[in-house]
Amino acid sequence: METKNLICIGCPMGCALTVTIDDVNIGVTGNTCPHGAEYAKKEVTNPTRVVTSSVRVNGADIARVSVKTACDIPKNKIFDCMKEISAVEINAPIAIGDVVIADCAGTGVSVIATKNVARRK
Repeated sequence: METKNLICIGCPMGCALTVTIDDVNIGVTGNTCPHGAEYAKKEVTNPTRVVTSSVRVNGADIARVSVKTACDIPKNKIFDCMKEISAVEINAPIAIGDVVIADCAGTGVSVIATKNVARRK
């Protein structure tokens, strides 16, 4: 049996979780809400993260616009995702939620803009 200690990020409480893993079951203790158990099981079986970054913008008063993955991606795809993001250059205008990269790094998840950017006047 394997034991891991985690701090839950499912809510602001930040519970100290203990996860026990054997051949059949995953047990979680220390959580004060159901989100903790869900988070711990996911973190030990298939860890994922939301990636945030920025991309270059042409034709605007700012040089870069903030972006993020539309939802979490497998942790082992973060560097592939960042490589694609760093290669992108987009043109203004940009609206919050615009898809900057569809299916980033083969994850099936889009990278979207998180800021409105007007075209330079």
